[in-house]
Amino acid sequence: MARPDEVRRYNRSTLLRTLHLTGPCTRASLAGELGLNRSTIKTLVDGLAGAGVVAERVPRTQRQAGRPSLLVLPRPEAAVVLAVDVRVGHVALALVGLGGQILGRDGWNLRERTRTPEEVITRLVESAGPLAADLGVRPVACGISVPGVVRRADGHVHEAPNLRWSDVALGSRLTRALDMPVVVGNDAELGALAENLRGRATGAADVVFVSADIGVGGGVIAQSASLRGGAGYLGEIGHMAVHPGGRPCYCGSTGCWETEVGEAAFCRALGLPETSSRGRVVAALRELRADDEGARRRIGDLAEWLTLGLVNVVNLFGPELVVLGDLFTELPAPVLDDVDRAVRARSLVSRALGGVRVRTSALGTDVKLLGAAEAAFEDVLDTV
Repeated sequence: MARPDEVRRYNRSTLLRTLHLTGPCTRASLAGELGLNRSTIKTLVDGLAGAGVVAERVPRTQRQAGRPSLLVLPRPEAAVVLAVDVRVGHVALALVGLGGQILGRDGWNLRERTRTPEEVITRLVESAGPLAADLGVRPVACGISVPGVVRRADGHVHEAPNLRWSDVALGSRLTRALDMPVVVGNDAELGALAENLRGRATGAADVVFVSADIGVGGGVIAQSASLRGGAGYLGEIGHMAVHPGGRPCYCGSTGCWETEVGEAAFCRALGLPETSSRGRVVAALRELRADDEGARRRIGDLAEWLTLGLVNVVNLFGPELVVLGDLFTELPAPVLDDVDRAVRARSLVSRALGGVRVRTSALGTDVKLLGAAEAAFEDVLDTV
């Protein structure tokens, strides 16, 4: 049987987590949401307000006569985390406050010679301190998104091929260098987390997030929890073999899904050199928005490979929703509609579920950055 102090701590962290994810709430709505009586909510809110973690104010509009029901708001500066998104060509970092507000950000481009773990770690440490000092805050934890195979328990990067990283003890090295707890996760896993908590998949219990950058990665939410696999290694769906006799992949296999739908495949479909910049690829995709049939002709083969892979993913994981991120969000609407319809029609599991929806990310380029922040907040919210 739980002791009263354990119950209070649990109720406190649950209330704080609710405010962190949903934003300002009245005491009455918190009581209904958490199933607690109003006197318990009052005690919890008063304690958090006294500690400077939340604030209260009168709503701008009061719909009923009588004493107003105060809004309870999380104070962003009461708990701040450092979020980092390491990509193949860019590193983004941000300080994110309680409630998910980005308080400040920084970033820099990566080149071949600046892409080593040592260079990234050094620049990250050098950038985080001044950013925090400028904002007058002190981060209490750090979350990092990496495009590779990551052991979540200790943040060990087994392999990040597009970065040319192998066996990097990123979590332990940054924990020492930053002097704070550090959580490292696969970028697509953290993208799925962000979409589930703050984006297109809010409220969905079973979700797959699929993103296209240089490569293709996937994150899975199963029954409202991240699916991680053995030792935390899961989500390398870009290396499903979908095309026997297809193009060689850097992983050593042939015909991997990302060879057909990754950034190089977009370049080929658009008639661009495979070394084209991301900006040029995006611009070419946006030019197709004015010509529905032209878009289908130009990128129809890529859309078919995307559909084939998604049918496999849906049949395997049985999600209610698939969220497409990064470069996939730039696909013209008619092409996305065709993919959505085809996945629903061709997946056995989709037909059994009554139709799986395929949608694009609502969080844009910040999706993995926000996912890294939420990974860092997981333990912080229990201790604020």
